[in-house]
Amino acid sequence: MFTRFLTATAMAASLATAAFAADKPTDPQIAHIAYTAGEIDIAAAKQALEKSKNAEVRQFAETMERDHKAVNEQALALLKKLKVKPEDNDTSKSLSSAAEAELAKLSKLHDAAFDKAYVDNEVVYHRQVNGALETLLIPSAQNDELKSLLQTGLKLFEEHQMHAEHLASMGK
Repeated sequence: MFTRFLTATAMAASLATAAFAADKPTDPQIAHIAYTAGEIDIAAAKQALEKSKNAEVRQFAETMERDHKAVNEQALALLKKLKVKPEDNDTSKSLSSAAEAELAKLSKLHDAAFDKAYVDNEVVYHRQVNGALETLLIPSAQNDELKSLLQTGLKLFEEHQMHAEHLASMGK
């Protein structure tokens, strides 16, 4: 159990470390980081939907997949409107690498062990993503529309964090 928590913490810590190492990212970099973070949670949700039999965990995963897809679609539409191309960066690469490792670890778990590890990871991941949005990405965004989209995303992702914390407290 402690090992799974450390794994979730390591993945989330990579977001914090990578994001803060970015030294005030540009709008194209922010867009790529935010999009990558959403794609990571979509992949985790898909894995949960494949593996979990727990109705509450599955409902949570469905919400994660739906909401993160919707925000990413809004982000892509905004970038197209602004004629901005997302710029790959070390933060996005670090996030993707950590996510691949986490998905591989979670793939070896089953039933209640998987459910608990998935939910614990979602708590830590959302906590770190929300922190990065609040303290680095939103303040660094230069475009007001991008900043507004990030702020809207933060409100939604704070709700995700509370939902994940509620599931975790119930031992799901």
